[in-house]
Amino acid sequence: MSEHESAEEPTSEKLVELAKRRGYFFQSSGAYGGVGGFYTFGPQGAALKGNVENAWRDRFALAEGNMEIDAPTIMPEPVFEASGHLDGFDDMLVECPECGESHRADHVVEDNTEYEDAESLPIPEVEDVIAEYELVCPNCGAGLAGQAVDSFNLMFATNIGPGDSDPGYLRPETAQGIFVEFPRLKEYARNQLPFGVTQIGRAYRNEISPRRSIIRTREFTQAELEYFIDPEADEPDLSSVEDVEVTLYPASEQNEDGGKAFETTIGEAVEEGIITDQWVAYFLGVAKPWYESIGVDMDRFRFRQHLAGERAHYASDCWDAESEIDGNWIEMAGFAHRGNYDLSKHAEHSGDRFTIFRQYDEPKTVERATVDPDMSYLGPEFGGDAQAVVGKLEDLAARDRSAFDGDTVEIDLEGETHEIPVGKTGFSVEEQTEAGEHVTPHVVEPSFGVDRTVYTVLHHAYREDEVADEERTFLELEPEVAPTFVGVFPLQSDDELEAEAEAIAEALREAGLSVTYDDSGNIGRRYRRQDEVGTPFCVTVDYESIEQEDGGVTVRERDSTEQKRLPIDELPETLSAIRAGDLEFDEL
Repeated sequence: MSEHESAEEPTSEKLVELAKRRGYFFQSSGAYGGVGGFYTFGPQGAALKGNVENAWRDRFALAEGNMEIDAPTIMPEPVFEASGHLDGFDDMLVECPECGESHRADHVVEDNTEYEDAESLPIPEVEDVIAEYELVCPNCGAGLAGQAVDSFNLMFATNIGPGDSDPGYLRPETAQGIFVEFPRLKEYARNQLPFGVTQIGRAYRNEISPRRSIIRTREFTQAELEYFIDPEADEPDLSSVEDVEVTLYPASEQNEDGGKAFETTIGEAVEEGIITDQWVAYFLGVAKPWYESIGVDMDRFRFRQHLAGERAHYASDCWDAESEIDGNWIEMAGFAHRGNYDLSKHAEHSGDRFTIFRQYDEPKTVERATVDPDMSYLGPEFGGDAQAVVGKLEDLAARDRSAFDGDTVEIDLEGETHEIPVGKTGFSVEEQTEAGEHVTPHVVEPSFGVDRTVYTVLHHAYREDEVADEERTFLELEPEVAPTFVGVFPLQSDDELEAEAEAIAEALREAGLSVTYDDSGNIGRRYRRQDEVGTPFCVTVDYESIEQEDGGVTVRERDSTEQKRLPIDELPETLSAIRAGDLEFDEL
């Protein structure tokens, strides 16, 4: 934290105003009145967002040896029938009886009561809380007590193709684009577990009440890793992360009166059973130093464990990375062990194989129960459902061979029980020698919200101070993510100074640095402009630079405002070393 920082906490309102004025982000379609929940990243914001994405890719894809894909954002309806999004991807909606405005019921509760996690409450209980606290519409102040709270599906629907087109949906998460391609992706991984697949891309959720600028939007960017493991054979090597210090807020503390987050290490948290899943622990240990490296304030950062009521039914454990913004904690990422739910569901609905063949050390002789039904019986008896009956018999034989001990066997077909003569099922138990078995991998998922991460980085970098008796606003962004690394200025309007400054700017660009050239206004105002967009360094070309042999240039550091004189021919190498973290400005 800069020594110049004001004691006053920067507000989101100030940041949003700065973001709009300096080209970080602003509401989209402003010429048409704007559309809630959609934001455009301007030149500075797009560059910052791209740098955050590249930093994530470097750490979670390249450094971990994971592959990356880019799947479509529109997918056919059967994908989301299999994933469960059509039936269970809902938020709680309450509509104002006076103005007709719709609101997230759980947000209304959280904003006006002591409940911190109303999303995990059942709908009847949320209705009771609204009535008990006499909560009102945030828009017009009308009472909401007695209003029904309904489930609202967040999926954006569309049609694929003309005429009698197929229904489709904009994906609500990038994960499904990875899961549905598993049968091909496993081939790229040579059918060897574990392996990871990453994706950075847009996702869409028709939020009831988008709010807080880019924190909750209807279109956003996710960076997700789906890590496929053999649940019986694969364990992470925790040695590289066991000493990482983390702030944890486990469910046990959240459920206690006065419970608090506390500091520990990844190794201690695993040893003491606070983090029960070692793969989740590993990725928490990887994520914490990554967040710190891009500029998230570690004094305002924690990992919070999901409570039982908010955890997805398929997740054995889940922790969120959270940052503090103006006194509120927001979720930036989720780390979940999803089990084999996703792959099993897609296998069931698609008929494709979502397994990996696990080779045994030595062949095994095992007993297998099989069926070979008499189709001349099943066909006339069940018609078009005959093949479904075969599947039911196969599942039953694998699961409970004793069901075939009597004269008939019972199966359930669309809620109706049918008895089939065992003699017509072709049931038998045979010894088979097997070289291995097909395993449905489990999935560990670190899922990052890029937009919220960008907002947190900006909020935590916001500073106000005084320089030479003038108030200054600046963004103390890490060089790794700053949209522009160096600004180059001629001291004043002069053809020779401008020519030299432009040549220096070009040389720095050729060295791979992001550079802005500015010759408008006095030098102090140019410094302030670059401070406000977070440019770490400024280079000023003056008459000494062009009149003296090896006259050098002035290099100014943003946070301290200190200035040093450096030779022109050394600039690209020196600034590149600083950008890479191999050299500190104080060491010059």
